[in-house]
Amino acid sequence: MVLPGQFPAQELAPFRIAPRFVDRVWGTRDLRPWYDRVTVGNPIGEVWLTGDECLVETGPHAGQTLGGLFHEASEALLGAGVPSPESPLLIKVIFAREKLSVQLHPDDRLAQKYGQPRGKSECWVALAAEPGAQVACGLRPGVTLDKVREGIVAGTLEESLNMLPVAAGDAIFVDAGTVHAIWPGSILLETQQNCDLTYRMYDYGRGRELHIEKSLEATRLVTRAGKVAAKVLADRTILLDEKYFRVERLTVAGSRSSKSLQGEGERPQGLAYLFAASGAGRITGQEFDPVDLPARGIVAVPAASPAFAVEDLGGLELIRISPNWPVSPATGLGRWGG
Repeated sequence: MVLPGQFPAQELAPFRIAPRFVDRVWGTRDLRPWYDRVTVGNPIGEVWLTGDECLVETGPHAGQTLGGLFHEASEALLGAGVPSPESPLLIKVIFAREKLSVQLHPDDRLAQKYGQPRGKSECWVALAAEPGAQVACGLRPGVTLDKVREGIVAGTLEESLNMLPVAAGDAIFVDAGTVHAIWPGSILLETQQNCDLTYRMYDYGRGRELHIEKSLEATRLVTRAGKVAAKVLADRTILLDEKYFRVERLTVAGSRSSKSLQGEGERPQGLAYLFAASGAGRITGQEFDPVDLPARGIVAVPAASPAFAVEDLGGLELIRISPNWPVSPATGLGRWGG
C-alpha cells in the first residue's frame, strides 16, 4: 500500500495542468486571444493555473486534482525533507476589466492567529499592458492608519495609494501587509503563496463583504513592495527572487535540457513550473510521452522527474516559477520558506 506522500518518485514525469476559470465581478466575458474562452454568464477575472482544484491534464494521473496529487505524492513532487505535503504556490493570470477592491493580505503570523495555515505574499509579471496602465502598490509616504480609516469611510482611500505605471515585462513584488489594488489595462501573471485569503478595505460599492478591522490590523505602512529590476544572466533573466518564489524568463534556442533549467542557489531536485507566456513548446523525454505546452499553458516538473528537453515549437517565451527554499550548505536540503 502506498501511503500519502510516498508515491514512487520514479513514476512522476512532467505533466500539464488544465486551467480553471474563476468568476470575478471585475473580470471579462471574453478572454480571447489569451484563452479560447467566451462566457455569457458571470465575468471571468482569474485563470488559476496551479490551484488545488485544477485538474492534471496529461499522463497517468490525468483527471486527478492537483491538490489530491500533492497529498498522494508530495515527496515525488516536492523532494525529500519538505515538511508540508501541500502545493506551495498558486499561480494565476489576472484579467481586470474594472478596478479590483483595495485590499491586502496578512502575513503568516496574522493568518495563523485567525486559524489559517499561511498568509500571502505575491508578485506580478505584466504579460501585456495598455498605455496608462497602473496598479496601486503600497501607501503614500506619511499616510497613517487613521487616514486610511477615514478614506475607507469617506470613499477617498485612493488618494492615499501609491500608484505605479505598468508596462509589459514589469515585475512587481507585493509582500504581505501591502495595501494594493489592480486597475484595468494590464494582464498579470500572479505568483503567490498557496492561499486565497484577502482582506478587502474598499470595494467601490459592489456590496461584497469588507474586512476593515482585520485589514487595518494587517496593514504595514511601509513595505518592500514595488517594481523589481530584472537580473540578466547568460542563460536566463531573473525577474523576481523573493522569500517564497523565484520567477525567471528562460531562453530556449531550439531546445534546452532539463539539467540546464535549474538556477544557481536553488534547492536541488525541487518542484518547478514551466509557463508559456507566448508561443508553444513541447516537453520530451525517453521515459514518458511528449507533453505539449501551448501558449498560456503550464507544465509541472516534479522533483522526481526523469531527464527531459524543452523544445521551442515557435515563438516560445518560457517563464519558470519555483518555490524558493534556500539550500542549507551543511545538509544540501532546503528549508520551507515560512
